[in-house]
Amino acid sequence: MASDSPELGRREREILRALVQDYIHGGEPVASQPLLARHDFDCSPATIRNVMADLEALGYLAKPHASSGRVPTSRGYRLYVDTLLKVRPPSAQERERIERATQAAPDVGALFEDTAGLLHSLSHHVGVVTTPRPMSDPVRQLEFVRLRENRVLAVFVSQAGLVTNKLLTLEFAMDASELERAASYLNAKLASAPFQELRERILADMRADESALHGLLAKALRLAEQTAEAQGAGRPEAQVVLEGEASVLDAPEFADVTKARALLRAFAEKDRILRVLDRVLRSREVQIYIGAESELAGLPDVNGEVSVVAAPYVRGDDVLGTLAVIGPTRMNYARLIPLVDLTAREISRALSGGGEP
Repeated sequence: MASDSPELGRREREILRALVQDYIHGGEPVASQPLLARHDFDCSPATIRNVMADLEALGYLAKPHASSGRVPTSRGYRLYVDTLLKVRPPSAQERERIERATQAAPDVGALFEDTAGLLHSLSHHVGVVTTPRPMSDPVRQLEFVRLRENRVLAVFVSQAGLVTNKLLTLEFAMDASELERAASYLNAKLASAPFQELRERILADMRADESALHGLLAKALRLAEQTAEAQGAGRPEAQVVLEGEASVLDAPEFADVTKARALLRAFAEKDRILRVLDRVLRSREVQIYIGAESELAGLPDVNGEVSVVAAPYVRGDDVLGTLAVIGPTRMNYARLIPLVDLTAREISRALSGGGEP
């Protein structure tokens, strides 16, 4: 997101960068004298004060109290992130943790859960991963497990390896051998056609072989129809995996009970998070939503205190989902942006079988 701000001079930009960094680090309004003491500016305290006053007039800084120092506004953070930020590559230890976590997961479901936990652990903010939508991650394999009577467990395996189960009650009896043969037949069809086309493919086979009308193909047709219904009901949308929601309570910005409740309520409303993170699916790059840009909490005074650093993960040319860190606007962007980016690339690598994402 490019800032629409007017061009600032070198001194104004350096002072804004230093003030944002100090505020992120300390969490207290920054005054001119301490700013000058911590940074090597070749100017007087009066010049610093004048520049800070100009930056406030332009909307980059705000003064919480008449006698206090200044803090960055959302506009100030946006300019800082877009043009002033110097990112810090992940440390060797952080890189090792990310690589180990994404490579060691026993399955895709565990990969998403472990990644959300990893993002929370690394950032001390909320870690989020959205699972692939069925549209971008179609079914590639079906398995059926016979239970008692006419009850069957349908197991769906997506292209990315996400496994979901659904219990079916068949309208007819099928023994274990028939279920196995039906699964083999349907999987052979899935190898050359999407799940949505199974019905037409089976009907074409039935028309070509009249003797099968009341045999295995007829059962496979109904089995495919029931599994399609179950798959649509069982996984209609992407899921949201969250870790560390309570961490927002540790941030001074959310000491106000009303703000904390509004944000925790937003985390409970997964559709709201999906709407925010779905914007990232159109990009292959890290996206940063600062303050009200995310519209996460639904309340202007709360939105202004929240930022989102998000990145898409892919398999080949397909963008599957998003991972993110959500925390206070006063977050360490220089550290978190490359961490989120690296984690997304490592998930992409894992889903691509260890090759280039």
